[in-house]
Amino acid sequence: MNFKNNYWYFTKALPDHFCDKLIEFGKSKKEQLGITGGLQRDAKKSKHSQVIHKEEDLKEEELLNLKKRRDSNIVWLSEKWLYRYLHHYVRVANHNSGWNFEWSYSEAAQFTKYKLNQFYDWHCDSWKEPYGDKEGPDLKGKVRKLSMTCSLSDPKDYKGGEFEFKFNDDANGDTYTKICKEVQPKGSIVIFPSDTYHRVKPVTEGIRYSLVLWSCGNSWK
Repeated sequence: MNFKNNYWYFTKALPDHFCDKLIEFGKSKKEQLGITGGLQRDAKKSKHSQVIHKEEDLKEEELLNLKKRRDSNIVWLSEKWLYRYLHHYVRVANHNSGWNFEWSYSEAAQFTKYKLNQFYDWHCDSWKEPYGDKEGPDLKGKVRKLSMTCSLSDPKDYKGGEFEFKFNDDANGDTYTKICKEVQPKGSIVIFPSDTYHRVKPVTEGIRYSLVLWSCGNSWK
């Protein structure tokens, strides 16, 4: 899809104390291995469950393929207060950007820790098919439409870990990349259509904490 605005951002929208408390809250929960694509669907990921917790839960070939694409640690958060806080920014971005997507539900938020050399290579958040029965009635028939990423870390606390987009060049059909500097300040939020390709480059020093949220709606018509 081609849009006037490829993404929408809010600089330092989340107060420092909120980011700090969210990091501590996320760190207090049991970490899981960040997985991708088909592995997520096979694990029947929903708002309340995730069955792949660590590297030992994967076959050797699955782990090798995963490590080529993603290496990070995550925690799923589904506290109601978190949705109340973040949905305001989803609504504002959806309207102000001109996307005006229909959406009605957000999946569990993903608290992510990127340690030394960890990364997430090029990917988009949307699936080829809508969610089905396995994902539960809240998600059945829905697709990811809006993705949110929130920076919880002070950029002084880590190096690398840049958040980068890949866009289409309408003029000649080529693609180009852009590091999203707007998301780097602590507490900043970036929202974008879920079919947009993006990545997190390897962290070279320190730890980068972020929070990701996907908002879903009925299948495109």
